[in-house]
Order: sequence, then structure tokens, then C-alpha cells
Amino acid sequence: MRRSFSSLLVCALVCAIAPRASAVDLDTANAPIEVVIPAVVPFIFSDIAPSGMDATLVVRATTLITNSWFDATAPYHPTAQGVYSRLGRRPANENTTRNLNIACLYASYRVLNSILPKRNPEWRAMLQSVGLDPDDSSESTSSPAGLGNLAGKAIVAFRERDGMNQLGDEGRVKYNRIPYSDYTGYEPANTAYDLRDPSRWQPRVVPVRNGIFRVQQFVTPQYAETKPYSYNTPNRFQTPRPDASNPRGPRGHQAYKAQADEVLMASANLTDHKKLMAEMFDNKINSLGFSAVFAALSRGLSLMEFIHLDFLTNLAAFDTGIAVWKEKARWDAVRPFSAIQYLYGNRPVTAWGGPGKGTVNDLPANQWKEYLNVADHPEYPSGSAAFCAAHAQSARRFLGSDQLNWSVPVPKGSSIIEPGVTPANDIVLGPWPTWTAFEQDCGMSRLWGGVHFRDAIEAGTPLGREIGNLAYEFLKRHIDGNAPPAPTP
Repeated sequence: MRRSFSSLLVCALVCAIAPRASAVDLDTANAPIEVVIPAVVPFIFSDIAPSGMDATLVVRATTLITNSWFDATAPYHPTAQGVYSRLGRRPANENTTRNLNIACLYASYRVLNSILPKRNPEWRAMLQSVGLDPDDSSESTSSPAGLGNLAGKAIVAFRERDGMNQLGDEGRVKYNRIPYSDYTGYEPANTAYDLRDPSRWQPRVVPVRNGIFRVQQFVTPQYAETKPYSYNTPNRFQTPRPDASNPRGPRGHQAYKAQADEVLMASANLTDHKKLMAEMFDNKINSLGFSAVFAALSRGLSLMEFIHLDFLTNLAAFDTGIAVWKEKARWDAVRPFSAIQYLYGNRPVTAWGGPGKGTVNDLPANQWKEYLNVADHPEYPSGSAAFCAAHAQSARRFLGSDQLNWSVPVPKGSSIIEPGVTPANDIVLGPWPTWTAFEQDCGMSRLWGGVHFRDAIEAGTPLGREIGNLAYEFLKRHIDGNAPPAPTP
């Protein structure tokens, strides 16, 4: 069976870097990279976001996991303080690779049993694969297992009720609880079948399997109500009004048509390179997650330094998403597919004609589809552009350099959208010499993929950079030991 680009990248950046878990030596290994990531990534793809593209719950999972590493290892650092725990300070001679690894593994175990409890057998196997006892529930602050358990439990205690509705009981729901369900009362202005307001988001009808369809729902609008790490309230962040997305607004019909035409032109001019870039950046594990792993490994960061970098870039994206989701709900802006159908009806346009069809010039506009599967939320601002900007800015600040030098080889035919067809030959994505180049391509990939207008990208990028700076300053206070008291649930 041909392997997808997504699975190949996971293997290239994790499997090839690390030995199998059964061969991991906790005295020398990087257990977060070599044990936790390979164990968790498959279930993020299968249980949280099957395509890896819907960011809110993916970023939440990776942030809580990396937070657990940070808090569990803080006692072994000369000055660091955990975010949700204060577990004292261990003697310098206990700051060993083995102790750090054990603390991280037990902390991960506690968090994973909270966010994906049905996978407990897999999380038990993860610990057993390196000779650890999953039934060790000790809470001694003088042992790595105890520190890991305490750190993980503190994160779970705070984050299970942080506004994201992980337990499904917000709004006093007692029975038939649905985790992460909306409690804000959001309702779209348009139905999937009637575009009453061409400036507002229209849910798409999405095929599930042959003859079965679903209508999109705004995914986790309550993300805007979730407690951030690095600031108090997202109300401090504002994006400009997306006037081009309103044909009756100040910029009028001409601007509305111009931004839709730019999406159509990008669709008509898709190359294999742009298609695979769009796919890679659509998947937040493959792009955000593995770029941080690459940066750490290529620079020879220590285990502790990797933990700090990985937590930083995840919390930067997490906090950015809260502000982005607040603005998405506020502007409730139309997606390109709705605008294109509104403008052109069943008239022919020139664009990508679907998997394996290439560019066609007789495509009825009401049959046009974006190259990427459009996510389940309003268009503006672009979450992906903001996530990548926050990720890049926080990494720049931590590493003290814009240098990245990452490239990703992509084998022939490994596309998810056009398997067996795209790319026509082996290609290399990038190279990205700098985080700036990475951030720019990430933003533009949303236009190439047909899911965002340019204005959404240009609004998301500065928002992400601003919160990336706040995330770095937040983490630095915790590393330096200058953080305020740990928040309580």
C-alpha cells in the first residue's frame, strides 16, 4: 500500500530519529521525542483530528502534554518554576537524563489519561515499553515518578475545567455529556443550503462516505472562552474589519470579487510543490510540531532545552488560537467557496478540477472546491497563518536566531488529496532557511489551498507574532523563577 505524505513525514522525523521504544535507554535518550511522540501522534490523527488539520483540539493536546514535561522537570532546573505546580528544588546531582525522562513519562501518562482516557491500554504500554510501572501512583517530591505524577495531576486539575468544556458538563449538563461541545450559543447566519448574507460564514455540506453527508458546525467556538497562559483576556486583541468580504461594505462588490478571483487564480495555477506545501501546513503536527523537533535536534539542544522550546511553541499556538477564535466569531466571515458560488453561480471558471483532473476551464463555479478540505469555522482571520507566526516568533526569541534550514523530502505519489498522482516525481518542500520563510509559506499555503482570502492571512500573521512574544516572556519568567504563584483550579 502506498504510504501518504503525512505518515512518511511522521516516520522521517520520529521513527528515523529515534530507536524503537523497546530499545530506548532512559539514561541517554530523549524520551519525549523517542517514546511519547511516537506513541501519541497516531492517536492524535485517529482520535482527535483524523486528518490532523483541525487545530483547536490538536493544539490543546500537544500543549497540555508539553506543559506536563515542563512542570515535571522544573524541580531539576536551577531556577524554573512549574506553571501549575510548585514542587520544590532537587539537588543539582539529580538533574540527570534518566530522572528527566522518567518525570516526563509519568507526567505524560497522567495528562494522556485525561485527554484520551479510552486509550489507557496504549498509555500503559508506553510506560511498560521502557520498564516503568504505570501503576506507580507515588507522589513523592524526591522521586522522578512522584514529580511526574504530581505535575501531570496539577495540569489535569486546572485544564479539565479551563473553559474548553473537556468534560462536556458546561451549562449544567448532567446527562449525555458531549466533551468539547459548544455552550456559547453560536448560530450561523447562513444555512448550508441558503446564503442569506454573502459576507457571513456558510457551513459546507461535507461528504462522510458514499451517500452520507454532514453539515459543518463551528468547531469549539468556546475556545475563545478558554483560559490562556500568557495574557488575561483575548479582548485586548483586535483584527481589522474584513471589509473586502462584504460586497455591500465600504470596499464594495469590486473588492469582494477581486479576492475571490485571486483564490480562483491560485487554484488554476497549483503546482505539485504548492499542493504538498498546502497539505503539510494544513497538518499542524507535520508542520508546527516537527519543525520544532528538527530545530532542537539540528542545534543539539539538551533534553531540558528541548522541553522548554517545545512547550513554548505549543503554548504560543494555544494562546494565539484563543484570540483567533474570538475574532472568528466576531467577524463570522464568508469562506471562498461561498463567495465564488455567489459571484458566478453555474457559470464556468478556470480552476483546479478535483483530484487528478488538473486545471480545467469549464468548471461550473457552483462545483468548484478548494484543494484542501475547508475547516469547520468562519474564515477570518486565518488560524493557520496566526499559529505559524506565533510558532516562528516564539522559536526565534528562544533560539536567538531566525535561522531554521529545514526541508522536507516528499516521495512521488504520496499526496493525501491526490494519492498516487501527486507529486509526479520526488520533490523537496522548502527549503526554509529561516523561520520567516517558514511563516510566509505557511500563510500563503492557505490561499493556494483555497480556504482563505489574502486579507485573513494578513490579519492572522501580526496577531500570531504579538502573542508569540507574550508566550516567550511568559515562559522566560517561569524559567528564571520570576513567575507569580501557580493558579488554582
